[in-house]
Amino acid sequence: MRKRVLILCTGNSCRSQMAEGWVNYLLHDSWEAHSAGTRPAAAVHPLAVRVMAEVGVDISNGVPKVVEGFLGEEWDLVVTVCDAAKESCPIFPRPVEAVHISFPDPAAAEGGEEQRLAVFRAVRDDIRARLVPFLAGRSSGA
Repeated sequence: MRKRVLILCTGNSCRSQMAEGWVNYLLHDSWEAHSAGTRPAAAVHPLAVRVMAEVGVDISNGVPKVVEGFLGEEWDLVVTVCDAAKESCPIFPRPVEAVHISFPDPAAAEGGEEQRLAVFRAVRDDIRARLVPFLAGRSSGA
């Protein structure tokens, strides 16, 4: 049976969406990922969609969702990926382990499109390098 992870960020438009995409793409046999935000943005950031597409992961159908909609569900793990979400993470009615793995906000990147794309790519690759192995190491057992 797959474990369920909820990945939280503030806007649910970049980091948490990319993380959800990576987990569902690479660890789909052992994890089911969902993402949400404490203050969801209007849409998934187009550069997040673009850089994930570059590596064959389609997050174009992603929609930012509010975390309160997930509080009543059972989770094996909650992961906050931004410091603000860690500070404002709601209390879940069922006991659930929460971990914090922080990534910089690519939406805050400045400069031209190429400079901003470079930041999005760096965060995308950092999520794959740190979050995916963390979850993969927790795939077996209860």
